[in-house]
Amino acid sequence: METPVFLPVHCKGARRRDATVIHWLNLHIDQVSLLWLLPILFLFHDFEEILTVESWGIKYGSRVEDALPPGMRRSYRSMLHMTTRNFAMDVLFVYILVVAVTCLAVFASFYWLYLAVLAVFLLHVFTHLGQSIYLKIYTPGVITAVLIAFPYSLYAFYRLLKDDIVSWTDVGWSLLLMVLLAPLAVWTLMRSRRQYKPV
Repeated sequence: METPVFLPVHCKGARRRDATVIHWLNLHIDQVSLLWLLPILFLFHDFEEILTVESWGIKYGSRVEDALPPGMRRSYRSMLHMTTRNFAMDVLFVYILVVAVTCLAVFASFYWLYLAVLAVFLLHVFTHLGQSIYLKIYTPGVITAVLIAFPYSLYAFYRLLKDDIVSWTDVGWSLLLMVLLAPLAVWTLMRSRRQYKPV
């Protein structure tokens, strides 16, 4: 006979609230809506970055550059002096990619690229958190990364797996795809940003 496990009352209450929230989301968000939430919430996240990146770079650019290891300063210098327009152009390029992979998932049931982008969206949260913790200041995008990108990404993976829309094998292949394609995407983005001049 198994020994019963007694949880503190506050733990039981928290679990019930979590289950209630997830149950409500499951009832009100269908598969197509779940998929299209990625490009929608991506925009909300990047609006925070677009609206703050230029003023943040002017205020903290020199301080951040001094905090970076010497070998990284040249690569990041242009990023620290981006204008709102420069950054918005980068966001547009990435957004087109996000919409494209979402269309493939919705209309062609091809999920690997979607899962790869979703994984990047999730891992990107920790980039924002790491930057803020390392620099001990607010960094553009960190608020929506924690409040929007993180919970949505976890819930999206949960729902896609729970509803058998994708399998763990699909997730594994998508992560491999992410590992292979991410360096090329980052290199392309960094290369394009080298043209930006300090503001």
